Amino acid sequence: MFPYKTSITLDRDSKQPLYLQLSNQFILLIKDRTLPPETKLLGSRTLSEQIGVHRKTVVACYEELMLQGWVESIPQKGTFVHSCLPELISQNFANNEHIKSNENVGFTFYKNEILNRTLPSTDADYIYVNDGLSDGRLTPINELARTYRRVTAKKSVVQHLSYGTTYGNLQLRDVLAKYLHETRGLKISRENILITRGSQMGIYLSTQLLVKNHDIIIVGETNYSAADNTFQYHNANIKRVPVDENGLSTNDIAAYCKKYTVKAVYVTSHHHHPTTVTLSAERRIHLLNLAKQYKFAIIEDDYDYDFNYSHAPILPLASHDTNGNVIYIGSVCKTVAPVFRVGYLIASKEFVNEAANLRRIVDRQGDALLELAFADFIKSGDLDRHIKKVMKIYKARRDLFCKLLKSELSDFFEFEVPMGGMAVWLTLDIQYSWALVERIALKNKLVISGWERYDLFDVKHNAIRIGFASYTNDEIIDFIEALKITMIEISRKLI
Repeated sequence: MFPYKTSITLDRDSKQPLYLQLSNQFILLIKDRTLPPETKLLGSRTLSEQIGVHRKTVVACYEELMLQGWVESIPQKGTFVHSCLPELISQNFANNEHIKSNENVGFTFYKNEILNRTLPSTDADYIYVNDGLSDGRLTPINELARTYRRVTAKKSVVQHLSYGTTYGNLQLRDVLAKYLHETRGLKISRENILITRGSQMGIYLSTQLLVKNHDIIIVGETNYSAADNTFQYHNANIKRVPVDENGLSTNDIAAYCKKYTVKAVYVTSHHHHPTTVTLSAERRIHLLNLAKQYKFAIIEDDYDYDFNYSHAPILPLASHDTNGNVIYIGSVCKTVAPVFRVGYLIASKEFVNEAANLRRIVDRQGDALLELAFADFIKSGDLDRHIKKVMKIYKARRDLFCKLLKSELSDFFEFEVPMGGMAVWLTLDIQYSWALVERIALKNKLVISGWERYDLFDVKHNAIRIGFASYTNDEIIDFIEALKITMIEISRKLI
């Protein structure tokens, strides 16, 4: 006789009903063959007395087990474990080494080494280097919350609670068309806009539609690593051109176009990622003319258009495009906070339609209520007010960061003060390596990770992109101090 009384444990403080707790324990006993097929279960009255529950609880349990197919009731005989249950084949572990089932996969799947990157765990006692993040502490959360409540309090909000268009919320597209025309000179309408969940979705959708069978896409020798990952994942044939103080070398792009069929050029024209330089006016015009002549797409990732400290923003390539060659990608994630996944892909109506069709496969639609809130946030002027506020703060942080880099660490690093953006391109003296800096810095509670992604290809830069915007002035001072201690220790070891 199976020892029900000692084998079954019920938690009367649990929110789960007792009959379900009992059912789940029976299922485990049946699955592991402790109760094999055709085993007769105790009568409901007998079992209720043994485990101390009401008879109705046992009756409900047996009914649940019958509904799920684990047991069967035979008239005049009783309740039995179902006779036709196959045995569940489980993996045998040698030497009684038990591994949690959720850590092991029971099937084969495709892995992509391109995308494998371990992110460091966070610890409040450490300073973490990033490549240019906004400061979440400056997020206008109260203004956004008020806007969200105001939008969702309207009776008309009910129409946005069901499935909507794959293109994104209509009101946001209308507001963006007007806003981007006024601020960036884009001559567009709602039909040219697809709302995305950030810039990365726009890059992915564009690549999916442009690249097949090792089609050629041109990028800089230094380039945004997430874009590189996307292109490699799609098996693009990536050609790299030099990047200098004027941005991508368009003469080298022209040379490639004469030899190959180029499908696209990816460019972060405003502040090149990662080096922060701006694509010059001459090269902008040259690139647009090349796109028209050789019929390739320009993927313009304008990730930080709003942040300029030394000059007015330079209008994007898309504002000068009269031939439908530019796919313009941006987002509010950097401007407000990364958690708000609202971005946009802007292109010809034909391309936007196809991107919307593709988006439907993986993401039926965006967050309509969040998009409505951001439409109101932009239209009310709250976004512009937020930009003006953080611009002053980020400029002051840039100035302090660069001042301390120069005064405290000029023996080890070279850099140019960026005219905009949230990061500095920092070149390490050739006698040192970032691998060594990372290791020694960790002892000083400074975490420098992911530096390898800047030197993945033939050209070695010995430089990384370091963000300053997400640190307060005190945190910047601590950062520089930790880096200085690290470099002094390294230099002494090399003497």
